Amino acid sequence: MNWDRIVNKIKPHIVKIETQAGDGTGFLLLYNENRTFCGVATALHVVSHADDWQQPIRLRDHSSSQTVLLESNARAILTDWKTDSAVILFNKGEFPLPAEPNTLLPSASIIPVGVEVGWLGFPAVAPYDLCFFSGKVSARQESSNAYLIDGVAINGVSGGPVIHGSTEDGVRIVGAVSAYHANRASGDALPGLLIAQDVTHFHGVTGTIRSIDEANRKKAEFESGELQTNIRN
Repeated sequence: MNWDRIVNKIKPHIVKIETQAGDGTGFLLLYNENRTFCGVATALHVVSHADDWQQPIRLRDHSSSQTVLLESNARAILTDWKTDSAVILFNKGEFPLPAEPNTLLPSASIIPVGVEVGWLGFPAVAPYDLCFFSGKVSARQESSNAYLIDGVAINGVSGGPVIHGSTEDGVRIVGAVSAYHANRASGDALPGLLIAQDVTHFHGVTGTIRSIDEANRKKAEFESGELQTNIRN
């Protein structure tokens, strides 16, 4: 798999998330129809403290170091505790994000065991360097909509996109980094498994935004028709 090309395609969509409780990673998920706001996906635990206490959240573009500070009244966070997933909705303004998000893996699709995936984020050991990791899917946990992956996740990488690329389907977002379970069975921490939540919640949010856009468009069309009728009468 040609990871360098895949990484270069994904990198512009990734942001560093900074809160008073710690840092994490996020990625561009969506725009609404008229581009008045966008959504950045991440792991819920990255932003839950700031959300609960209405504290500011800073998003940092890794290539330009440009930032946007989102106060509690300048954002909405759509959360799902079951899948440790969150989407931050805010007005994009001048914040440098690509014109189009990357494609999510279809909700009905599952990445098979043994397939290699990659993920990116800002590990605490190099907090301002966007780092790439890879590993193979070890198992699928249907009960929690998650994948177990033979790879590592360091603090700060949480919320980063888990990606897969193929000649047939191109690059797809498989999920987001949620946790790392080290093996402590023998007393010392040994290599463990990364937990990645799938895109279930993210599909739900994008579907909701599309529904709102559709409702607003139909409302505008109806009001325009009413106005034309009143003018003619």
